[in-house]
Amino acid sequence: MIASETLSRWQSALPFWMSFLLLPLVWIAAIWGGWTILLPPLVTWYLFAVLDGVFGLNLENADTQTPDEDLFWYRWLTSAWVPLQFLTLFGLLAYVSPAEHLNGWEKFGVFFGVGVVTGTVGINYSHELMHQKSRLERWLADILLAMVLYSHFRSEHLLVHHRYVGTPRDPVTARYNEGFHRFYPRVLRQCWHSAFRAEQEKLAKRNLIWTDRTNPFFRYWILQATMLLLALLLGGFSGVLLFLVQAGVAIWQLELVNYVEHYGLTRKHLGGGKYEHVRPHHSWNASHKASNWLLINLQRHSDHHYRPDRRFPLLQTYTATEAPQLPYGYPVMTVAAMFPPLWRRIMNPKVRRWRQMYYPEISDWSAYNKARNPPTG
Repeated sequence: MIASETLSRWQSALPFWMSFLLLPLVWIAAIWGGWTILLPPLVTWYLFAVLDGVFGLNLENADTQTPDEDLFWYRWLTSAWVPLQFLTLFGLLAYVSPAEHLNGWEKFGVFFGVGVVTGTVGINYSHELMHQKSRLERWLADILLAMVLYSHFRSEHLLVHHRYVGTPRDPVTARYNEGFHRFYPRVLRQCWHSAFRAEQEKLAKRNLIWTDRTNPFFRYWILQATMLLLALLLGGFSGVLLFLVQAGVAIWQLELVNYVEHYGLTRKHLGGGKYEHVRPHHSWNASHKASNWLLINLQRHSDHHYRPDRRFPLLQTYTATEAPQLPYGYPVMTVAAMFPPLWRRIMNPKVRRWRQMYYPEISDWSAYNKARNPPTG
């Protein structure tokens, strides 16, 4: 176990700050153009996959009783990213939009790389921030999500995904045999509606209608409109187009991760629309050291769903007898997800073994495969 006094040292948190090295890469791509536009996606996707092979797994767990004040360097990490991403995104819009040394494809390539960073790091950090009690941290999460026009993710994640994961009411629990190219348009359509409905139902419990000013969707819309206006003022219509490119790439990155995290894993239907409680075995776990540095332990997803109140340095990893294990970290698995035949070849046997291990009493999985079990209330 990693003791609190060890965890509190800045040296312990330092590997997680590696994500900040991605920001200079997008500036290098914008200044030099050419082959350098490949650097952000190559480093984010492939270098960390290689580093996973070099550094292997991290099976150590931190002391879960570590107080918040001992996690200063970890808390500062996610908060400090927000202004730096903001300055990078809008600084690049002002610089690249009128740039004469970059052709149209190079400008697209630069902002494709920006989207890889705002999706892989920015949305991931917003996920950590939105789970905290601090009002400031939740606001920072909203700012990050507005930069990729995906503000409703906060409502959908907190009110829908965590509550209904592994059931038909959760859009982002990928179904067995559902390829990513079918999953993606489905979640884009369903998640916004499920998020809005969840906030509407929350207001209704207080006898309020959806137009009440406390509905966070009004804040989401204002923040997103502000981001688009800034893009227009700094880069004109081409700036708005480039802003949309990075937002689209970032959303795609997020939903690729969502697809991987729960593919084929379902909670047992107990009858009458009731389901078993969420357990660690309802999420795929990955203990790969380097990609967990990049993704601030997001791959310890089994523990995140079991204890969503834990900050990322305290998330626990599990053995293969406690939670299903991914064969590789997210950088490799998300690439595999883009090729459904390859994905099914890797993951379907693992899902079948998981079913035999945890639910040998279920012989007919057809309702689970098609999300036809009754939705929860």
